[in-house]
Amino acid sequence: MTATRLDAPRLADAAGELADLLTDTVRGGASVGFLAPLDRAEALAWWRSRADAVAAGGLAVWVTREDGRVTGTVGLVLPDKPNSRHRAELVKLMVHPRARGRGLGRTLLDTAERAAAAAGITLLHLDTETDSPAEHLYRSAGWTRAGVIPDYAANPDGVLRPTTLYFKHVGPPG
Repeated sequence: MTATRLDAPRLADAAGELADLLTDTVRGGASVGFLAPLDRAEALAWWRSRADAVAAGGLAVWVTREDGRVTGTVGLVLPDKPNSRHRAELVKLMVHPRARGRGLGRTLLDTAERAAAAAGITLLHLDTETDSPAEHLYRSAGWTRAGVIPDYAANPDGVLRPTTLYFKHVGPPG
């Protein structure tokens, strides 16, 4: 399985499938910034709004596909300030429930890490719900736990949950 980077027009074309992935992920209980029930129209509008950031170079988005359908995605929010050109934030790593357990999360994570390093990024960071299944993926991929912030974000049911911050060096310090 390979991940493909989307430019702005391809992101716009895939917005419907990405909206379906997002709504299914939220329905499944993952804390990715949205509350349940997430309306497909809201998810679609959110993905379409990402196209400008992709076109401007502030966001990179990759997808995996199976039988022509989107099965997963990951994004990198790229630096926009002079003192942060060495780092990026990994965001919205999602794998469709029907495609889990086959290494897609690792494929997406590895793809984003390699692309960041190739772009001169040396440090990645992310946040994820504490005790979520995603934590195992990040730890097994060599990410370092930086700490936990209590009551950081609401899960899809609106309950405040702690968030764990992780970082990973993907290249030598600049």
